[in-house]
Amino acid sequence: MSSQRPTTIAEYIAAAPAAGQPHLRQLYAILKSVAPQAQEAIKWGAPFFVEPRFVFAFSAHKAHLSFAPTAASLEAFRAEMGPYKTTKHMLQIRYDQPMPEALVRKIAEYCVQALRAREGDAFW
Repeated sequence: MSSQRPTTIAEYIAAAPAAGQPHLRQLYAILKSVAPQAQEAIKWGAPFFVEPRFVFAFSAHKAHLSFAPTAASLEAFRAEMGPYKTTKHMLQIRYDQPMPEALVRKIAEYCVQALRAREGDAFW
């Protein structure tokens, strides 16, 4: 990433490692299509989608990107993660791996549906 802090997701992607930009653009397109009404923001140095609460985020690294949906969303699809490294809060996709488009879309859709189902829950 460059020394100047990006203020938009497009700037964030443009400042990311060149090897990761195609993956990041692809991930961004998927997330935007799943949550078109979500507000986009750069928070804590990473792109976030908020509707009005956190929906998901992602971040670029030297050799991979991290997709950060809710922990419950990742857990719901843990068995489908295959060769992708995961933590409780992130799905890591190396730039030399194919983008798991269908999996990312399912996880993102799950996040949005869970958020909308819990809109009245002050503790979500």
